[in-house]
Amino acid sequence: MTGNMALWQRYQNWLYYNADLELFVDVSRMGFDDGFVAKMQPLFDRAFKDMKALEAGAIANPDEGRQVGHYWLRAPELAPTPELRVDVERVLDDIEAFAGRVHQGELLTPKGERYTDILSVGIGGSALGPQFVRQALAPTQAPLKLHFIDNTDPDGIQRVLDTDDGGGPLRSRLGTTLVLVISKSGGTPETRNGMVEAKAAYTAAGIHFPPHFVAITSQGSKLDQLAKDEDWLKTFPMYDWVGGRTSEFSAVGLVAAALQGIDIRAMLAGAKAMDVATRAAEVKGNPAALLALSWHYAGDGRGAKDMVILPYKDRLLLFSRYLQQLVMESLGKELDLDGNRVYQGIAVYGNKGSTDQHAYVQQLREGVPNFFATFIEVLEDGGNSDPVYVEGSNITSGDYLSGLLQGTRKALYENGRESITITVPRVNETIVGALIALYERAVSFYASLVNINAYHQPGVEAGKKAAASILDLQTQVVQVLRQAIAPLSLEDLATQADAAEDIETVYFIVRHLAQNKRGVTWTGEIGKPSTLKIAWTD
Repeated sequence: MTGNMALWQRYQNWLYYNADLELFVDVSRMGFDDGFVAKMQPLFDRAFKDMKALEAGAIANPDEGRQVGHYWLRAPELAPTPELRVDVERVLDDIEAFAGRVHQGELLTPKGERYTDILSVGIGGSALGPQFVRQALAPTQAPLKLHFIDNTDPDGIQRVLDTDDGGGPLRSRLGTTLVLVISKSGGTPETRNGMVEAKAAYTAAGIHFPPHFVAITSQGSKLDQLAKDEDWLKTFPMYDWVGGRTSEFSAVGLVAAALQGIDIRAMLAGAKAMDVATRAAEVKGNPAALLALSWHYAGDGRGAKDMVILPYKDRLLLFSRYLQQLVMESLGKELDLDGNRVYQGIAVYGNKGSTDQHAYVQQLREGVPNFFATFIEVLEDGGNSDPVYVEGSNITSGDYLSGLLQGTRKALYENGRESITITVPRVNETIVGALIALYERAVSFYASLVNINAYHQPGVEAGKKAAASILDLQTQVVQVLRQAIAPLSLEDLATQADAAEDIETVYFIVRHLAQNKRGVTWTGEIGKPSTLKIAWTD
């Protein structure tokens, strides 16, 4: 059998197709053999059991004693208690009713105007999912335009408020804007800061902000209490058993989606259909298991190769960014479930095709072979209802896009670079829901294969604690400078702030405060820290 015919046979042997979703998963260009699959079978048997237990309500996040139930959001009938099922259904009905009242003009601003915009304040999973869904699904003439404050960057926040999108800057439309503040605990500093900045913008505009603010948070959280105390317009719940990176099908993602006119029931239906498909307890018939198998093979079960996501469709531009958090926060772990130091993880990056034909595909084909690719192919071109021929009488822009995908896949494989191809018929709510659910399940399977907890994020928490300690030190530094009767050397300042062992951080704090004219002045050369004499000027 020739090489091409052998590849064709392998393609047919390993092709997964879901007729309901019209979705293909092709792992034929990954180099595993039957022996590898047989060796992995016991691990998959355990993974299938783990997943069944998780969906039934087992404590799947042992570090925090939490259930992991994002699957119940699209199938409430699977929830472990009747009360939980009823609550999930109630919240979904409430989201649709709220969006419907806004769209129909039943819920108006305090001045009796229709709402025109949404300002979403959140970070990480509270922003990445809604951003991806907006890019993929929002109508070009959405009933409300969605904007994001997703970082604690003052310049970035002001740019969001000041950018003119054709209807004037958002700052000029605050009176017809709904502000969604999204934080499970209400204590996330970046989100709190964005909320404070948004409030300040309303105050500067002379607008009473509470009738415009909506909280999406856990019951009893700091944010929940604040919303009650300040009489915000509305509150939607976040659940303890839904992590940020798997929260798109909760109020976190569905409120903004519904307000934009996106069919959230269809998204949930797509996710539910994929959940059904990925419950199959055999590798070849389970698309998420095929992904997990391929990831394990490519990286030798330890993330030795990066995952490059290449969606050939503008609507899916942000899919790789969304998957960065889902995959890397879930799988990037120092310890396994038995406490062994394993340093697990898979690095994820990507951009859209065919943009990458002119960016990093050169390195992918001929550079360091430290990756495997995943092509996302969309069969329907979309665009004009009648094809526009860009070459001859039968070649369209969409034909070029398809050709570039197939050519890149072929060129990579010919040079020993492996790839997965996921093919969908079109980009709509059902397919986006299915793609999110596919990767959620694949991450869970892979975590079970390598025996790690996919549902906690101790590294993220460590970073938050470190940031808090630096801000505490800044308070001490300012206090020392305010009380000093003469300028201090950097060494003396660090000593008096009880940070002699952390003088570098003191230097960074001083440099930042001085650059922003926050009371710190110095003599000497800022590039030569030992020469500095630092003082406070009120």
